[in-house]
Amino acid sequence: MKPAVKRDNLDGLGRMVAVRTAIIAATTVLVSFAMFGLAALSPFDPLASYLGTTYAELTESERAGVAAAIGADLPWWRQWFDWAAGVITGDLGYSRTFGRPVADVLAERLPWTILLSATGLTVAVAAAVVLGLWAGRRPGGLVDRAIVALGVFLAATPSFIYALGVVLVFAATLRVIPAGGAAPIGEQPSLASIGPYLIAPALVLAVTQLPWPLLAVRQATVEAIGSDAVENARARGVPVGVVLRRHVAPMSLMPLVTLVGGRLSELVVGAVIVEAVFGWPGLAEATVASAKDVDFPLLAVTTVLTTVLVMGGSLVADVAYKFLDPRVRDV
Repeated sequence: MKPAVKRDNLDGLGRMVAVRTAIIAATTVLVSFAMFGLAALSPFDPLASYLGTTYAELTESERAGVAAAIGADLPWWRQWFDWAAGVITGDLGYSRTFGRPVADVLAERLPWTILLSATGLTVAVAAAVVLGLWAGRRPGGLVDRAIVALGVFLAATPSFIYALGVVLVFAATLRVIPAGGAAPIGEQPSLASIGPYLIAPALVLAVTQLPWPLLAVRQATVEAIGSDAVENARARGVPVGVVLRRHVAPMSLMPLVTLVGGRLSELVVGAVIVEAVFGWPGLAEATVASAKDVDFPLLAVTTVLTTVLVMGGSLVADVAYKFLDPRVRDV
């Protein structure tokens, strides 16, 4: 009977993945459509942003000619249809903000955002595991209360406060790290020289992502220590280190799977703020610039990518949880 149950679970998992994938696809279409509509209602003039100081020097007819040339004279829904048709054929459009194809902007900036986000998230998860296990071992103790208070404080403090504080203390006062950017002035960023410039933004991003996984691991550790499996292991005389490693740690880390996947939206928001403060050459900074310039093609692509990342991450986390947790996998 056991294989049949597992086959039924796999069939149900496949249906869930198919349904969620269809929902993600439909949502991305609706989000991109709504983005074009909302951008059209913004007070920013895309033609003025495109022309810059030249805008005031042109006549109305000249402005109309430029608008027709770049497609800015079309209604927003028509621009969306043209953009969607191009995306289907592999043409992501042309960014007026950067004067380059959107695909080139993505290829240049997306790796830097991935590097920053992955580094910050890795540091946050590692710190959450260490502090959460430490706090949960003795609930109500001095260490537990201090770590919980730290988590609550970090969660209540806006991320830009951390960013400004790091710049003020470590960059402006102590001068141990660069204040911003990703390379010395006049040089192009590269993996060989990125290290010192990555420390501050990655640290700030990690701090903004730390509270919730920290508190989740701490709570799961408290529950795991009081579980029947741990009590039985203690009764059998199993060493404390073995109990923590084989029983407490696996149960305590399980919530991280769904928590990290479900909170990717906060990671995206945090990356936007961090990149803006530190001048990091990532995609979040490009998204802000495209929004100011009403750069439809670039803004649409970055919005869709964010939507897919958040919803796709949640789906991957749910699937991983079903495979990792035997209580869910075998029921």
